[in-house]
Amino acid sequence: MGRGTWSWVVPDGLWEIAEPLIPPSRVRPQGGGTRDTPDETLFAAIVYVLVSGCAWRHLPPCFGVSKSTAHRRFMIWSRAGVWGRLHEAVLHRLDDAGLIDVTRVVLDTAHVRAKGGGAHTGPSPVDRGKPGSKMHILSDANGLPLVVGISVGNVHDSEGLKPMVEGHQTQHDPCRGRYFKPQRLHADKAYDIPHLRKWLWGKHIGIRIARKGVESSEGRRRWVIERTMSWLSGYRRLSPRNYLAFLGLAAALCCYKRLVRLTT
Repeated sequence: MGRGTWSWVVPDGLWEIAEPLIPPSRVRPQGGGTRDTPDETLFAAIVYVLVSGCAWRHLPPCFGVSKSTAHRRFMIWSRAGVWGRLHEAVLHRLDDAGLIDVTRVVLDTAHVRAKGGGAHTGPSPVDRGKPGSKMHILSDANGLPLVVGISVGNVHDSEGLKPMVEGHQTQHDPCRGRYFKPQRLHADKAYDIPHLRKWLWGKHIGIRIARKGVESSEGRRRWVIERTMSWLSGYRRLSPRNYLAFLGLAAALCCYKRLVRLTT
């Protein structure tokens, strides 16, 4: 099938960012394999699975790709860190356009049910102990997902603060003077822990964490993260199996759509 039959799946221009990040294909010793399937087609098939939520075996024939080929390449690219690097590459383009606002960043989590199990699952304290995972999101002031993470469902929200902030601060390019240092961090009362406040002060990051037992107006600052989680949850393939890989791709798509909308 020609590209036109599935070109609607991938936003215009996204493949051009992704292509340099794709590792070279290896020819299988027994012959055949994925070497005859263009990477661009496989990328579109993976995006389709994420957006539609369909099983690999239900890929439409317009892609001309078998379920095993698409799934195998998804796993290879996931192990190579393609989705996280794609997310970061899109963030750099947003930064070049002056569209990332780190005058404040917002941190929050959401529980994800795990009917089929997975590596990052545990008894969820908010779902009667059923298996679940926890999605951690750090966004900029406008809700752009800057860092995404996953943990088992019974990990306390606060344990994600340091990894998320440190992950955010490593996304820089010294050659181009890029440095994503947040000025203030907004979070809910789950993060109101003295040693975390002390750690943030040591990083010279302003603290806007709601205090336990005290009414706070921080909710009006944090609504953007709720919207971000709604955006990401709209990608129907998100599930505990390979969750972090799909979440990275979802974050890249979310950021790229914002980039296109604000620059065209």
